[in-house]
Amino acid sequence: MEVERVQAIASLSILKDTLPPEFIRSEYEQPGITTFTGPVPDIPVIDLSKRELREELMQEIRNASEEWGIFQVVNHGIPEKVIKELQSVGKEFFELPLDEKEKYAVKPGSFEGYGTKLQKEPEGKKAWVDYLFHNVWPPSRVNHDIWPQNPPSYREANEEYAKHLIRVVDDLLEILSEGLGLEKQVLKESVGGDGLEYLLKINYYPKCPRPDLALGVVAHTDMSAITILVPNEVPGLQVFKDDHWFDAKYVPNALVVHIGDQIEILSNGKYKSVLHRTTVNKDKVRMSWPVFCSPPEETVVGPLKQLVNDDNPPKFKTKKYKDYQYCKLNKLPQ
Repeated sequence: MEVERVQAIASLSILKDTLPPEFIRSEYEQPGITTFTGPVPDIPVIDLSKRELREELMQEIRNASEEWGIFQVVNHGIPEKVIKELQSVGKEFFELPLDEKEKYAVKPGSFEGYGTKLQKEPEGKKAWVDYLFHNVWPPSRVNHDIWPQNPPSYREANEEYAKHLIRVVDDLLEILSEGLGLEKQVLKESVGGDGLEYLLKINYYPKCPRPDLALGVVAHTDMSAITILVPNEVPGLQVFKDDHWFDAKYVPNALVVHIGDQIEILSNGKYKSVLHRTTVNKDKVRMSWPVFCSPPEETVVGPLKQLVNDDNPPKFKTKKYKDYQYCKLNKLPQ
């Protein structure tokens, strides 16, 4: 059965100020009703260049991970040119004719490729987004057949970004580990060491005639260990905190860091996996480039024994990552 792409639906002039009913969220989800309109607290912005102030840096990241589960990092060391090129080739891909993009459509039994609907929603609703998924690291997990051939510089731009990103992720995992009072290598080793898998998703949110009624991505936490996201300049990320949905402020040249489910589990709940969603825009296309850093399927993840005792018993089950993934995607209890 052919899937209708959201980008194609958005281009229909007959929409004007209306939205197909399958994209209209229930009232308890509609951003026009549920977005907090009062003074919005800022998601922490952390300067990673504070190398000589390691203790202060660790405290800032620890506090943000405990209180928010999300923070933005600046002076992260990835050249601006590398990020701009990543964004440029991704944008060029989504501006290709539909027939060209469909060459990379997700195949049955896979999640990598060009697609629209990711998973079933209880009410049969759809999200206002198209996407492209593919692994970027380690080399054993990369299938270049799924990577777009057009634009021609797509592969080079993504490989260059991945090369820089690995160093940032390693640094963050070390600091997060130290923030738990552990040796710096513990968290990375617990999520697969050098086998940690980097899965890139490009989200493409077309202009939407009724952004007050639709969502680009519904409320969720990431099942990854950690997610690093590059946004474009169009706001849309929202974070749930203190019983409210808050807009995340766009910070130029920042990376957005999400604590994922596996770090929450390993920390026995000390670090929070952030509940977040994406809104859309009436006048502008929004795009984002999250990279989900996740353990290999067979990796067993559970609360770290160093963090568990009689006063602080395990809050999560220990299981293989592939079993966690299966339960999460199929909305089964963990």
